[in-house]
Amino acid sequence: MHAVDLIRKKRDGEPLTPEEIQFLVQGAATETIPEEQLSAWLMAALLRGLSLAEVDALTTAMKLSGEVFDPSPLGRFAVDKHSTGGVGDKTSFLIAPIAAAAGLVVPMISGRALGHTGGTLDKLESIPGYRTHLTLPEMMEVLALCSASIVGQTNRLVPADRVLYSLRDRTATVESPYLICASIMSKKLAAGLNGLVLDVKTGSGAFLRRKEDALFLAALMVETGERAGTSTAALLTNMNQPLGRFAGNWIEIRESLDLLAGKRHPLNEDLRELSLVLAGWMIFLGGAADSATAGRERAEQLLDSGRALEIFTKMVQAQGGDTAIFAEPERFHRPAIRKDFLADRSGYLARVDCTQVGWAVQRLGAGRERAGEPVAAHAGLEMHAKLGDKVGAGKPLCTLFADDPSRLAEPELLLRQALVIADRPAPIDPLIQEIITPENKKQYLEAAHHP
Repeated sequence: MHAVDLIRKKRDGEPLTPEEIQFLVQGAATETIPEEQLSAWLMAALLRGLSLAEVDALTTAMKLSGEVFDPSPLGRFAVDKHSTGGVGDKTSFLIAPIAAAAGLVVPMISGRALGHTGGTLDKLESIPGYRTHLTLPEMMEVLALCSASIVGQTNRLVPADRVLYSLRDRTATVESPYLICASIMSKKLAAGLNGLVLDVKTGSGAFLRRKEDALFLAALMVETGERAGTSTAALLTNMNQPLGRFAGNWIEIRESLDLLAGKRHPLNEDLRELSLVLAGWMIFLGGAADSATAGRERAEQLLDSGRALEIFTKMVQAQGGDTAIFAEPERFHRPAIRKDFLADRSGYLARVDCTQVGWAVQRLGAGRERAGEPVAAHAGLEMHAKLGDKVGAGKPLCTLFADDPSRLAEPELLLRQALVIADRPAPIDPLIQEIITPENKKQYLEAAHHP
């Protein structure tokens, strides 16, 4: 086979065989196909689209391009959750220990902050000593000990994705739902999952703002997971404002610890509810409840019992983290700068450009613009109002945290544009907007009019 022939074939709208896709993926993993040819094929795939069979073949080839984790020796249902990314999205820290407490095993391979969205690994690394880079045997040891492990992708797990993802980022081919699906699902399926729950964000803070695009991607991932023999469901969820109260790194861990310890606050009820619903679906897929509703009820029982907090603490200890700071999390949070961002008028918080809020958090030092850049553990912000809340002139809308006073000016400008106060509250979209399952995925795939 020759890469140029496969570029031409896809350019002309013809489908590729599984063998042809395998050739391209292996060439990416081994770096035997030049970047310019892989880039040309990615652009052709973006413009022409891929069939469901091609997405399946691409996902499978990428999954098998390196090591594959096998949790089956543990003898329990392996399940995970994936979020397409948002602001203040810290559900993993609640979901993983809840599902583990229900008797499932959770090998969670997560990512870092890039762009306006936060990174699960960066948040965990704000815990002194926490190791996100484990070998697969080390991850197996942690899972055997506490049934949950949150780690980063190893160098030998899905190596083709690292090459193709980097090229997509540099060639304006990120937006293809087919390439997004293959990238996400290959990494999740390489973890040897029996079940997967997808949290697909839509709204002002989501990567896919249009609901139609998010629905199509969700259905595509459910289809791909089911074809691979992994029980899969997706929830379309609202990202029109930060999830919970805090957005940053350590402060999101602290907020999660509060909820795990049973400390509730009106401004993070959305985070608690979404975590319970997602965990409920994981428990249901794993056969530990008769329905997703019953799964949510069991998730709440496990959260309220303190069992999930025990498992989270045990997981952090097993991966080298210093859990002594959990006893007094407020004392550990010591940013150099704290500054209230005040409302310039009275009214109701009517609209939030959540992407702009995410960029404000990033500019405070909690995120990165380029892979490899350091992040500040204590940077971020605390929201003091949710959409629809009444606010008073001169009262704090949020509090900013940073390690350098020079980092405040741009976030304040972004927030002034992002947080809109009006005379009347605007309608608020529901937290969970759609649920996509194997039974209804076809209608969403057909409605999108994609190949």
